[in-house]
This record gives sequence, C-alpha cells and structure tokens, in this order.
Amino acid sequence: MKQLQRKNRLRAVAAGALAVSSALVLTACGSDDNNGGGSDTKASNIKCDGKGQLLASGSSAQKNAMDLWIKNYGAACEDTKINYKATGSGAGIQEFLQGKTAFAGSDSALKPDEIANSKKVCDGGQGIDLPMVGGPIAVGFNVPGVDKLVLDAKTLAEIFDSKITKWDDPAIKALNKDAKLPSLKIQAFHRSDESGTTDNFTKYLKAAAPKAWPHEPGKAWEGKGGQSADGSSGVSSQVKQVSGAISYFELSYATANSIKTVDLDTGASAPVQATVDNASKAISEAKVKGTGKDLALDLAYDTKADGAYPITLVTYEIACDKGNKPGTLAATKSFLNYVASEDGQTSLKELGYAPLPTEIATKVRETVKSLS
Repeated sequence: MKQLQRKNRLRAVAAGALAVSSALVLTACGSDDNNGGGSDTKASNIKCDGKGQLLASGSSAQKNAMDLWIKNYGAACEDTKINYKATGSGAGIQEFLQGKTAFAGSDSALKPDEIANSKKVCDGGQGIDLPMVGGPIAVGFNVPGVDKLVLDAKTLAEIFDSKITKWDDPAIKALNKDAKLPSLKIQAFHRSDESGTTDNFTKYLKAAAPKAWPHEPGKAWEGKGGQSADGSSGVSSQVKQVSGAISYFELSYATANSIKTVDLDTGASAPVQATVDNASKAISEAKVKGTGKDLALDLAYDTKADGAYPITLVTYEIACDKGNKPGTLAATKSFLNYVASEDGQTSLKELGYAPLPTEIATKVRETVKSLS
C-alpha cells in the first residue's frame, strides 16, 4: 500500500509540473522526532512542519511560480494546505497588514508607512521583504521581415514616448545595420492597468536613459501616445496580432505566444537577450537596501555587465521578522524554506522565471530560518 501511495504522489507531481525537470520528484513526509513533528524528504530536502491551512495572497506576477511550489510542497507535506490567492500586490499587502494572511506576495518592496503599519500585526517585530521570484520583462515586437532586433534604452524611451514613430527611423537603423527595416508605423502598446511590470519597465527607462525618458517611474503609465491593453495577456496579444507592434511583458508570455523579443544594447560587449539566466545575472548586480532582516533589493537597471539583462522584476514574500502567529509560523517557515531552496528556485526556469542568484538565495534562507 505504501508503495502504491508513493507512486500516486509521483504521478501527481509529474502532472502538476509537466514543464519542470523530473529531478523534482518528491517523496512523502515521514516523521522526525528531532523536529517537533516535522520531517525531511530525502529527494528534495523539503522539511515538512506545521499543520492545517496556510493563507496567503498578493502578486499575480508570481502566480505560476506559486502554483508549482504549492503542488510540489503539497505532494511532500500532506498535513499542510496552502491557499494563495493572486489578488495583486496592493491587495495582498493590505490583507497581510490586516492580519488576514500568514504572508503576502508583492512585486515591490514595502513602503515606510506599510512597515510602520506592519508592527500592529507583527507582535514585537515588523514586516520584512524576502525576494523569492525573479523574471525578465521582455520587449516583444512584430515587424515583418525582421527576426532579430537590437534596441537600447534611449531608443526604447523615444519609441514609447512617441518620438520615434517609424521602424526605419535612423536611430533604429544604426543599431540594426544588417536588418531590412520597413517604412512601417510603430504601434507601441502599454498596460492600461497599474502594474509592477510597468513600474519596472519605466524604472529601467529612467535609470538607463534619463534624458530620453522624462517621466517618473510608476505602476501607472505616464508616457505620451501609444495604445493600451489590459494585463500582460492583453499587450502580448496585441503584439501577436498587430503588424508593427511592440510592447513589454513577462518572458513567459513571449514564449507562449512565439513572439520575438528585443536584444538590449546596454553598453556591454554584446547585446543581451531576454533569458532567465541573463535576468539572474542582473539580479546578482543588485544591492540589498533593506535594513536588519529586510532584504529589499536595489536593482541595477543601468547595469553594463556582460550578459546581464536589466529589465527584471523581483517579487517578494512579505512576513513578520518577529511576532508571526504561532499557529502558522512552523508552516510558513517550512514552505518559504522550500521556496528559497535550490530545488524550489531551479524548478522555475522552464516557466520563464529567473532563479535567485546564490548569494541572495543564501541570505533569504538564513532569514527564513530566523523568523519567530
């Protein structure tokens, strides 16, 4: 019977994470007397601890990652049920600050007033940012006869601010001397809704081309002209369908829709492709700006490092450093420890997410273990 149950669990993991390497096969949780009821699965080193339901909500950018993590963790740790609702970063933070959830997902770090408010729900502590999910924001394009396109921050800024309006503009030609660029109108699409993707894309434009992009970065679009669509699915669909279109969205949308993506001329020795490995390289250039146990990152949007793709999004899990609810603390630490583990991070690559660089992931694991 035990052998049959184990086979059933293996089938569940394989079905729930088809795109992920078979190396992620998990075994069932046993008992561990040294762990207060917790246990270790030898195949994946998932330490199961805590029981009952763990509620969390927030960022929709990490939804696919969270779905995979929950499937893998649940296959190993049957006593804990994790319910994550992709309500959006703002709503997730609010629910956390209201004490409704064990942790929140957010594509931007906590603001000073949110940290102050978190002290009301974190008994003797405060909310902290734990980076968990990275991902490249691709710039997708649809230009007939053009398979490879190189752009820099200045040219992108002028395209999305309606200063460059034709695909055969001299600035684009200068970056693509071998391409046959048509005299075709540029159809630039941006998000109509407030989004962390827009926030990160405009932070890149502002940091790397401050004179060409006069607008302040933010979740709401500030550029002139262009057309809008709702969500990453909306703008990517427009690029897929409209000749001459260009927009920005998570790499997974480009992959799923077979959309060609721009290589960025960052000033490095060669243009940089939008890949998960290149996004991880850019994240490795980031510096921790948080204090204490807070690991909020200051991303290097203007990096010139070889192979570093600078338009990246980092999503945080937000929890209390101290004062987590006793009933959910063990499960929270157990789940977040798996999420930050090597298995949890490497499982994301084929979903279009960028694993955290080793040095950052190590800091996250140490912080998770210290939660109380």
